[in-house]
Amino acid sequence: MSETAIPLAPSSATSAADDTHRLPKARRSGERLRHIAWRLAPWLLPAALLALWTIGCERGWIAPQILPPPGRVYETFVELAQSGDLARNTLISLQRVLVGFGVGTLVGLAIGAALGLSRTLEAYVLPGFNALVQIPVLGWLPFLLLLVGVGEPLKYILIAHAALVPVTLSTLQGFRQSPPHLEEVARGYGYTPWQRIVHVVLPAAVPTLATGVRLGFTKAWLALVVVELVASSEGLGYLIVYGRQLFQLDLVMAAVVVVGAIGFIVNRLLDSLEARLRRGQPSAFRE
Repeated sequence: MSETAIPLAPSSATSAADDTHRLPKARRSGERLRHIAWRLAPWLLPAALLALWTIGCERGWIAPQILPPPGRVYETFVELAQSGDLARNTLISLQRVLVGFGVGTLVGLAIGAALGLSRTLEAYVLPGFNALVQIPVLGWLPFLLLLVGVGEPLKYILIAHAALVPVTLSTLQGFRQSPPHLEEVARGYGYTPWQRIVHVVLPAAVPTLATGVRLGFTKAWLALVVVELVASSEGLGYLIVYGRQLFQLDLVMAAVVVVGAIGFIVNRLLDSLEARLRRGQPSAFRE
């Protein structure tokens, strides 16, 4: 008489090992999904607006004379790119913003550092500086038109002014936030003022300076578009005005998309640089 083999239940140790093996996989899968969702979240609103724009144009909710369909805007963009007008006007705008932003950043760093290192200078200069910066960019336009005319210097000055304000204030803040215990160590080792600036103040101020530079570029880019809208015969802002004057809103929308895309790309690059500087900052300077 043959004996029937009875299947053995898996041991509790084997089950626990399998559960332990499955758990990291499930956790990694969940983290991967959260990472993808986090990456896609910023694009939900633009995608929803584009879908609403497309549906509204197709169903006649929006008159094409007021807002042309996305397909027409894309065709205009391709025509501008093929004719060379897009590249030429974009390069002109980038040249203006880089020159103005560079000058404004250098001057802002110098003023902010001077104010941050001297309480006396801050007491005399900062109140007047805060009063002047309350005047918007366009508020200076009539005065500068009388001084320098409608040429390129007008645009460079207004763009530099827009970048100078956040860079100056961020530099002042950064120079005032060096850790007190490191200041005491520097005094204990007999550091000269220059050594204290190089080895203590600047490393602590780098992330704040990066934030100021990023905000400065954002303000400079906005000022560029405003200046080109008001007084320019070239550039992306001029394309917007030219399209509005001819009532070619597809041209206006194409130029607006290019302006937004360039500003977004540069801002993300500066944001990544700022994050890298924060990660590379020595732990002694972190809060």
